[in-house]
Amino acid sequence: MHICRANIDKYCGKETLLANNPKGAHDRAEATFKKEQRAREGAKAMADYEAAGIATREKTARLKALRLAKEAAELNLEKKPL
Repeated sequence: MHICRANIDKYCGKETLLANNPKGAHDRAEATFKKEQRAREGAKAMADYEAAGIATREKTARLKALRLAKEAAELNLEKKPL
């Protein structure tokens, strides 16, 4: 009795392919792991980038407020007669 390869895959599923090609399965698993790792690293990098942007905007706003307060104080000193 002859069993066609297509029938084995049809009935046995991926187990047959993995058993017949362990190096290929290992390579696919490693590629999947690396892809997931790059996705995690990319998400972390994006979060770091966004956090740095928020920190920069907050620092800029704080420095602007200090500069405006200093300029207002200097104007008040110039307007007051001695």
